[in-house]
Amino acid sequence: MTEPDIRRHLLREEGEVVVDEVRKHPVVYVRPALEGFAALLLLVAFPFVDLDLAWFPFLLAGGIAAHAGWLALQARMDVFVITNMRVFRVHGVLARQLATMPLARILDITVEKPLIGRILGYGHFVFESAAQEQGLRDIRHVGQPDARDLAIQRVVQRAGLRGPRGAG
Repeated sequence: MTEPDIRRHLLREEGEVVVDEVRKHPVVYVRPALEGFAALLLLVAFPFVDLDLAWFPFLLAGGIAAHAGWLALQARMDVFVITNMRVFRVHGVLARQLATMPLARILDITVEKPLIGRILGYGHFVFESAAQEQGLRDIRHVGQPDARDLAIQRVVQRAGLRGPRGAG
């Protein structure tokens, strides 16, 4: 299975619907691509190495390629979901983890956009809640972070969890 099944985590009986399904920005695949290219270079060098040592670049290329594949699969299996009732994240390759936070518990959302993120169109979310320890705090490499932040703010507003603008 190459995709986490987020639909099975929805509270359909309660009327929960997906507002946005957020996958990692493509920038997370740069490192696996570079590692894959390095593994390919090692395989190209393989015929030019002394026969007694030929196993080493071959084995090293296999290890680097496996690591690159693992990183890409980890990024692919990490999904952040905004619903009309909560936000949650499903991630993990061999073991799956589900972290969820009801909209009512979100006190603050910080959107961090490093310089390269501003250029390429991604950022990081930091959720603050009333809980001291939470499983859903940092969501990294979110594409279109401003639009996603506005989507969360709209859902919170529609749910009546915050007063109208200008109140207070």
